[in-house]
Amino acid sequence: MRSLHFISGLPRSGSTLLAAILKQNPRVNAAMSSPVAGMFGAMQTVLSGKNEFSVFITERKRKAILRGLFDSFYGDDDKEVVFDTNRAWSGKLAALSQLYPDAKMVCCVRSMVSIIDSFERLVQANPLEPSRMFQYQASGSVYSRVDEMLRPEGVIGSALQGLKQACYSPLADRLLIVPYEKLVGDPEAVLDRIYGFIGEQRFAHNFSDVAYDADEFDVKMGLPNLHRVGRVVEAKVRTPALPPDLISRFGDRPFWAEPAIAARHVA
Repeated sequence: MRSLHFISGLPRSGSTLLAAILKQNPRVNAAMSSPVAGMFGAMQTVLSGKNEFSVFITERKRKAILRGLFDSFYGDDDKEVVFDTNRAWSGKLAALSQLYPDAKMVCCVRSMVSIIDSFERLVQANPLEPSRMFQYQASGSVYSRVDEMLRPEGVIGSALQGLKQACYSPLADRLLIVPYEKLVGDPEAVLDRIYGFIGEQRFAHNFSDVAYDADEFDVKMGLPNLHRVGRVVEAKVRTPALPPDLISRFGDRPFWAEPAIAARHVA
């Protein structure tokens, strides 16, 4: 029987790298962000009271239809373990727990400075092509881009709010937080922890031969190499591309480092 789990968390924090490592296991299906989360949210709206025909939709039918999204999307896959990736999933933890009581969620995290710096490096590496992520605006600056990403609906803001909601919820025991620094610093220990967390047999991964790219998707986003993963899993020291005032603005200790959260949920 196939088991379903989720990869979520913050952007630019290692979710694609983690998926690239996991997919080395012949029993596992893992990839970059899938469209299922978007379809899931749209379907929740369609099945709600907003639809005048919702009186014909029972709770049993609602659950069956929502589970059917996953059954259809992964129906032609023969892997025993599926990880669906999307940073929106942490905000859907309560709904997912009702549909899949045994599912676990791995949340990748990283310091805010490193996340913003990673995005800014991609923007500066492609200065002639405005990105869809910033509404194709060519007149923006690093400051306006940061404000855009941190909005409640922004690429960072929405993920951060969903992750905090999940971490402080009664369902937090379904979460395993994976800091980017640990993933690249000791990937073997992190993968062992993940397999134990989901109750699966360990697999001998090759951390010197990891590869993943989604060039067509990244080019369409206007951010080439957004999902490209290097061959070797290793920590890299980079000089920040951000102005000093932005670095100092986000220099606070992350909430997942709080003892109550770190002791129970951090890999």
